[in-house]
Amino acid sequence: MPPAPGDVPAIAQRQRTEKKTFTNADIINGFLRTAFGAEYHLSGRVDRIRKYEKPIRVFIDAANRPDRRTQLVGVVTDIALRVQHLDIAVTETRDDANVVVTMVRDRDLFRTMTSLYGSDKAREIRSSLDPQCLSGFRKNDSFEILNSDVLLTIDNGDFTFFDCAYEELLQALGPINDTNAVQWTMFNDNVQMGFFDIYDQYIMNILYDPRIRAGMTVNEVREVLPDVLISVRAWVTKVNNLGP
Repeated sequence: MPPAPGDVPAIAQRQRTEKKTFTNADIINGFLRTAFGAEYHLSGRVDRIRKYEKPIRVFIDAANRPDRRTQLVGVVTDIALRVQHLDIAVTETRDDANVVVTMVRDRDLFRTMTSLYGSDKAREIRSSLDPQCLSGFRKNDSFEILNSDVLLTIDNGDFTFFDCAYEELLQALGPINDTNAVQWTMFNDNVQMGFFDIYDQYIMNILYDPRIRAGMTVNEVREVLPDVLISVRAWVTKVNNLGP
């Protein structure tokens, strides 16, 4: 069996020392910073909530790497376990998928970006982000995400693979804005986790709470956040056995 996240020493160390206690203000700040805005903005407004409002099915194009495919299936399963109202699973059929994950060698990443976004956009992305992995999505006029693409490199080691897999797959579901202002989130370019940490579980559970709808403004979200956060805290505590 290929290594799981906990088998990778750099990830296991981060799991042992992970911060698990946050104030409401800590969580709300991180959610608003990641759920609104965009690290790289191609088109459309970024001042509204963007999320899937339908079940999410992930197709994995594994580039003849069954070990990486097995690892990514584990990542999807872990996300499904830890986000209460998120219906996400792997599908074997590309036509049934609204999230397509393409695994490539590092040397082929730019070529694959070009095939997805065109040469001009691919060059802009490379010059501004210089990514080892990448994700993006398309949304409708109601800010509902319709489909997502995720690019992962397979030959940069297990830590980088898991770190990219969690971050890019989660960002493909809505919180697309990387921010250096929040020190605990994997959506910070200076933070590498390699697993689905507690803080980002809070962010994703808020986003996929049914009371948070695609198209909501910051003010609309702020009105419901106190009640949403009560439910989210209870769930994250339960699923991670954080109780006393």
